[in-house]
Amino acid sequence: MQFGVFTVGDVTPDPTNGRTPSEAERIKAMMAIALKAEEVGLDVFATGEHHNPPFVPSSPTTMLGYIAARTERLILSTSTTLITTNDPVKIAEDFAMLQHLADGRADLMMGRGNQAPVYPWFGQDIRQGIPLAIENYHLLYRLWREDVVDWEGNFRTPLQGFTSTPRPLDGVPPFVWHGSIRSPEIAEQAAYYGDGFFHNHIFWPKEHTQRMVELYRSQFEHYGHGRADQAIVGLGGQVFMRHRSQDAWNEFRPYFNDAPVYGGGPSLEEFTEHTPLTVGSPQQVIDRTLTFRDYVGDYQRQLFLVDHAGLPLKTVLEQLDMLGEEVVPVLRKEFDARKPAHVPDAPTHDSLRAAATAGSE
Repeated sequence: MQFGVFTVGDVTPDPTNGRTPSEAERIKAMMAIALKAEEVGLDVFATGEHHNPPFVPSSPTTMLGYIAARTERLILSTSTTLITTNDPVKIAEDFAMLQHLADGRADLMMGRGNQAPVYPWFGQDIRQGIPLAIENYHLLYRLWREDVVDWEGNFRTPLQGFTSTPRPLDGVPPFVWHGSIRSPEIAEQAAYYGDGFFHNHIFWPKEHTQRMVELYRSQFEHYGHGRADQAIVGLGGQVFMRHRSQDAWNEFRPYFNDAPVYGGGPSLEEFTEHTPLTVGSPQQVIDRTLTFRDYVGDYQRQLFLVDHAGLPLKTVLEQLDMLGEEVVPVLRKEFDARKPAHVPDAPTHDSLRAAATAGSE
């Protein structure tokens, strides 16, 4: 089981003092969070991709390449790479390059994005979001697996005799997670290719998450990639911890109330009751996270959002200390003890390379 953190890279005022960090400060804070994640023993750091204020991570591979040079073990990923508004050729090139720079410690999560203005900025139409996601990923899939590609589709100019460079490291493409909150077509797409399915799991009740994951698992088996319980599933989630539960509630409440995503909706109490948002002690985070297995089955990756809504860097680093020292070691032990032997671990470059080598013998 892989554990890590993801960031959406928002630049949000701290509601307790009104101070807004500069873009430079926020970018540097994201770097510090990634380095801290490796220091405390987490497995994954993932960054979102956004092209509009109040967000800063418009170039994920630039950021992850820098982090790769500063880390040794951390898997570098995205949450999400916009398959709809990025050219698949550029995705193929950028992430293969990152693979080489990071010695294979790279994968990515594909997603459509949910902000309508971004589409026309990149010459696309949000009404074509699903067809774009399906066609663009089909091209990307081929670019990483075929040395010479001839291709023609509906949303970009044709390719004739094209070779994407650099080629994937060791001939093994980066592992792909397909991320979705509400689109069954994306769960279907992940299953068709035998890729991973990542459900953000932040905004919706567990019943919705369960339906989406069950769809993916059943289709994964339908397409012949293995048993349904062997499908590769990841979940997102948000936590805020203090050793005294009431301290966590009191400290996090103003951030929740003013958050660009949460603010103005249900109360903090309602949100934590009906979604996986967990506010409380480390033990409460452990207990809540372990329940995710009850409705999605054994899964392979759990990412936590810990730096959203204007939380100061000092506070975020304290959250990472608690995750690394008190929460994740217990979760690793408990999840590993409950996972049947036939359920695979999360794919890594090494495991994918070994499988490719075995398959060619």
